[in-house]
Amino acid sequence: MEYTTVTAEEFAAFDRLDEWRFVLGAAHAHFRAGSFLAAAALVVAVAEAAEAADHHPDIDVRYPGHVRIVLATHATKGLTTLDVELAREISLLAARAGATVMPSAPQGVEIAIDTMDAGRIRPFWAAVLGYREIDGALVDPLRIGPPIWFQQMDEPRNQRDRFHLDVSVAHDVAETRVAAALAAGGTLVTDRFARSWWVLADADGNEACVCTWQDR
Repeated sequence: MEYTTVTAEEFAAFDRLDEWRFVLGAAHAHFRAGSFLAAAALVVAVAEAAEAADHHPDIDVRYPGHVRIVLATHATKGLTTLDVELAREISLLAARAGATVMPSAPQGVEIAIDTMDAGRIRPFWAAVLGYREIDGALVDPLRIGPPIWFQQMDEPRNQRDRFHLDVSVAHDVAETRVAAALAAGGTLVTDRFARSWWVLADADGNEACVCTWQDR
């Protein structure tokens, strides 16, 4: 099977991909069908197209008619032209099924743990969650739970939380998400790294980063 690697910038510039957003190294789309049965029928159509292409996405169906689809090429751990071609086919299938797209819905959540010694604590988190290690991070074998990565610290962090959530969103909704969090009582810790990420905190100082693929 022949394919070419596709960067986030290239993916964002391709035409006929308006329904899709690049999040955490993959192409995400969220459709809403008219009913749960209509959503299931769309999944069947997508599964048949994926089988014909010998390239298979992750698909999640939720009541009343939500269909979330994530595309990536596992051999490259990122996007390739295989994903572009199948994404376009899926978009056509969704349009024919009368499903509406929800372009602001795609997102991915990661848990980051600050540590002086990731090797010392990683086995505990792998065991307690039933996760497996890949390239130093921990992932759910079923790709359902959020991945965990370990942020190497130069000195112990005693004055701030050692956990934070990374919420990766579509690049065109990041500033709206940040504004909503601030309006909901949050504070801006720093925007020094924007547009890659903004560091926010709740009223108790618990932190979360709103992240995009831009300026990486």
